[in-house]
Order: sequence, then C-alpha cells, then structure tokens
Amino acid sequence: MGLSIRDIVPRKEVTFQELKGKILLVDASNVIYQFLSSIRQPDGTPLMDKKGNITSHLSGLFYRNINLLLEGIRLVYVFDGEMPELKRKTAEIRRGNREKAREKYENARDREDEEGMGKYAKSLTRLNDEMVKESKELLTAMGIPCIQAPGEGEAEAAFLCRKKQVYAVASQDYDSLAFGAPRLIQNLTLARKRKTAGGIVSITPEIIELEKVLNSLQINQDQLICLAILAGTDYNPKGVVGVGQKRALALVKNFKYPANIFKQVEQDIRQQEQTFDWQEILKEFKQPNVKDYEIKFPKIDEEKIKKILLKHDFSEKRIENGLKRLNQERESRKQQTLF
Repeated sequence: MGLSIRDIVPRKEVTFQELKGKILLVDASNVIYQFLSSIRQPDGTPLMDKKGNITSHLSGLFYRNINLLLEGIRLVYVFDGEMPELKRKTAEIRRGNREKAREKYENARDREDEEGMGKYAKSLTRLNDEMVKESKELLTAMGIPCIQAPGEGEAEAAFLCRKKQVYAVASQDYDSLAFGAPRLIQNLTLARKRKTAGGIVSITPEIIELEKVLNSLQINQDQLICLAILAGTDYNPKGVVGVGQKRALALVKNFKYPANIFKQVEQDIRQQEQTFDWQEILKEFKQPNVKDYEIKFPKIDEEKIKKILLKHDFSEKRIENGLKRLNQERESRKQQTLF
C-alpha cells in the first residue's frame, strides 16, 4: 500500500548507465509481491512445480536479477523483520480484503470467467515464511547479500542509505522517503511496459531525491511525514478522510508544525471510522527499529542455485543459460576490479 503521495513528488528518468556500479538496496517484500502477483497464467494461476508449490517468486528473482546484474548494478535485498504494532490493523484490513477477493475469484471461477479469475487472483497473493527462506537462499547463492531488518525493511533501507552504505533504495512504494532515504529508485526493470488495471503503460526507471522533493514542495522532513500521515500510510491506510495529497500539502505548508497541522483535522480524525494517533505514527517514522550492518557480497554458488531451482522443476537448460549470463557479470566485475 505505502504512502499516498505519488501525485506531488517530483521525479526524473534515470538510465541504467547512470546506475552502473552503484549499490541499490531492494525492498524484498515489495519486489517479491510483484512477482507473485504478476507471474501468473491468464486465469490467475501462479507458476507452480509438480507438487503444487508456488514458484513465481523464484522465477522472478532469478531471471530479473541476472538482467540487472548484467547492467552493472550491484544489488542488496532487505527483508522485513517484526511488524510494528501500529501496522497490525493494516494487516487485518488486508486479510479482510483477501477474503473478499477470494469470494469474487470463486464466483468468477464458477462462471468460467477467466478474465475475472486473473483479476481477483492477484489480490490473493500472500508471502509465507517458506517463500522468504527460499528467496534468501537463492539470492545469496546468486551473490546478492540479504539483510534481515529488525523491523520495517524500508526503514532499514533508508537508514543504510543515509549511512552511505548504498546509493539508493529500490522500491515502488514511497515509505523510504518518510524514513529519510536520500534517494529512491522506482521501476527498476528492463521491461518497457507494465500491465495495470487501467491497461498497458510505458515505464522507465526513475529517481526521486529527497532533498529535491523537500525543496520543490518547500517543506522539511517533519512536514513530509505529516503530509504522509494526512494522505495515508501503512499505519493509517485511509489517512484523514477527505484530505487528498494536495490539500495535505497545503495544510503542512500553512501550519508548519505537527501539533498545529493536526489540530486542523482533529475533529475529522475523531469522526472517521478508522481513527489513529498521529503522534505514534510520527514517532514510528522518526525513530524506527533499525540496526547497523556491514554489507558483504557472497560468492556465487552455482550448485546451490541448481539445487534450489531443479527441486522446483525449473528447466535445466534455462538454468544453465542463466548461469552463463551470471558468470558474464562475475567476469565483468573482476575485470573492473583489476582495472
């Protein structure tokens, strides 16, 4: 879900050449959910092995990351840790939405409506512990470090980005900006088009720089967090009902300080169905549960990669082709190091 601030955030296109050699910290949950939602049959059935285990996430991680590594980008993945208490309400809402989507999916299946099945199946996506474990194993075997955050993955990513251990956070969500990440990369894919609810759209990688966002909107970091809370975050999904992104921006600019800003919408928050404590959310963004890490890149383990993928009935020929390409990237990096 993430922050609802897309319409007012300045961004610019960025080329893979500009990102070459830079370390990007990928929000694992964000990316894996994308794979689980998008890598499916037309009727919504995800990729599965002969035993019925879902493999969409492994396919996406293996093939897309090889393509990105061959572009000279260095990748690190960060995984979510313990869910903050504030986010548990959101998790309950999402569970409820999944149940509603399941009913709609089953109705579409009974009608043999393949398009409807494909549409509602995406909302049934769920990332379980076994998928996380296998994802970490595959990424590590590919030479991609995995960081286990103590709390929110994007908070950890923003923290390491501020410490200059990585160049930018890679995610489709905007949460890392509220956590203070200096740079956010979106649309990190070689694909030039993406299928959305509104149809096929053209996409290119984009960079969003926090300093430029604050300067463009003429606000500071605290005001950005307040803006996010007003418009809606994972801690208060609907924000303040009736307050969109543009009105939220006007409020934070006019009233400047958190106490003054939320005084203006105090009555609105009390009267809406999903109330929230803005002070708790502000504190969560300013003092998240994070930990310092030293990023180390593991060696590529071809045998481990084969073992993981062959266990799930991946084509041995396609795995070998992928490994050849992965080795091209490794040799290229060695030559750069020697140079």
